[in-house]
Amino acid sequence: MSTPILHFISPPVPYFIDCGRAYYRIGDRHVSRNHIGVFDLVVVTKGRLNLGEGSTEWTIEPGEAFILRPDANHYGTEPCTEETEIIWIHFHTFGAWDECGGMNKCLENQSALIASHKQTAYLNHTEVCSVFIPKHVKLKPKALEILNQFFQLEDEPRSLRNWKRQSAFQLFIQHLDRELASTSDGTAFHLAEKIELFIRQNYTNKLTNATLQEELNYHPNYLAKCMLKVYGMTPMDYLLQYRLEQAKKLLVQTDWSVGRIAEEVGFQHGSYFTFCFSNKEGIAPLAFRRKLMGHP
Repeated sequence: MSTPILHFISPPVPYFIDCGRAYYRIGDRHVSRNHIGVFDLVVVTKGRLNLGEGSTEWTIEPGEAFILRPDANHYGTEPCTEETEIIWIHFHTFGAWDECGGMNKCLENQSALIASHKQTAYLNHTEVCSVFIPKHVKLKPKALEILNQFFQLEDEPRSLRNWKRQSAFQLFIQHLDRELASTSDGTAFHLAEKIELFIRQNYTNKLTNATLQEELNYHPNYLAKCMLKVYGMTPMDYLLQYRLEQAKKLLVQTDWSVGRIAEEVGFQHGSYFTFCFSNKEGIAPLAFRRKLMGHP
């Protein structure tokens, strides 16, 4: 059975709140709860747990993880038939997230989710990315090893314990995200990331599809297909977006002229930069600067 995918936009990275262990005797059920306000990551370490979320029922086996949504009804569907132990971790995020039936649907909705994120998280000039986490997954030994770190920190002072648990949680989330990417379409993800990295490192230069073909040794149509699958846009669309994002930073952080900023981020003509910026943001560059700086 394929599992739904939880799709987060970052930054900010989903953040750790609390963790603990729970024990169920034979005949016990998972407690019923509604709209608890945080994500609840449940990992079964012994026995078997039967969970329901909304109208869907799941059985979580030893070594498996399941993520309950913050905005849904959760309940035990059947009593435990053996002694069962779980690890639970509460976490949350600030910004946009979604749950999709599979990776392809996540990628189809990626651009819309990023646009929503930039509105709700007021990240007007911050580069964002997607984090994909399977809702139900069999954990690899490395992931289980990271989880154990949460409970090896009990003897640490509280201030250090909280910092270290936050770090361990982010490492755990990163591990799940990369594991999923490697099994979804490893070649496309790997190549798209190489394209993205090359563009970020060279965006101030003149870049074309022919440049990318020469650098990466793939036909431009295949490069575009990979970028569309992973980032929801072609390499040239990504280049334009990245240049505009860098321009936003310079508009806010410097008093440089529009012409200088256009040149600094790779546009050959200031007029074309103004056209692209206004078309994308719905506001001219200087008006954007005045708005962000609080000037009428």
